[in-house]
Amino acid sequence: MIEIVVDVLTWISFAVGGFFMLVGSFGMIRLPDFWSRTHAASIIDSAGAGLILFGMILQAGLTLVTVKLLLIGLFLFITGPTASHAVANAAFTSGSRPLDPVEDQTATDDTERGQG
Repeated sequence: MIEIVVDVLTWISFAVGGFFMLVGSFGMIRLPDFWSRTHAASIIDSAGAGLILFGMILQAGLTLVTVKLLLIGLFLFITGPTASHAVANAAFTSGSRPLDPVEDQTATDDTERGQG
């Protein structure tokens, strides 16, 4: 009975983690600017990889493999946001700025009226 619960939790974790990775991957392709794509990449790293690692931990049981997977998860938990922040900070320092949604909406309205 416990094995069935562990298997169900594992498959749920794999499915949800895979969903986050898929959505984040589409986001990296489809989103309009660097800043949005950075957000999508961080979703892949934190939510997707974290849930897949959790599913693998459930399958490994209480073994040395579990300790290794926990260390990998801890490493990703610390380095992922740090790397995303460093890349975003470097882009901001170099002069890249996020898109202004109000300005973009105005540009769309002007082109619909024939003024752009």
